[in-house]
Amino acid sequence: SPPAAALLKKAAGLAKGSGVPNKDKVGKVSVNQLDEIVKMKSADLNARDDEHARRMIAGTARSMGITVEG
Repeated sequence: SPPAAALLKKAAGLAKGSGVPNKDKVGKVSVNQLDEIVKMKSADLNARDDEHARRMIAGTARSMGITVEG
């Protein structure tokens, strides 16, 4: 499946992530969009359950300057 970063950019409608993610937030994704990405990536992730997978994808979003709402 595609990289999580690519799926997050598509969900947030972005061309690229933030150059300074801790200062500049460039987009937002909802919890529902995050769950859809987790479902697509669950086979590729080394996580015990969906909650841990959700936290991994949310961390990727945070490192790109994307806020998870909800």
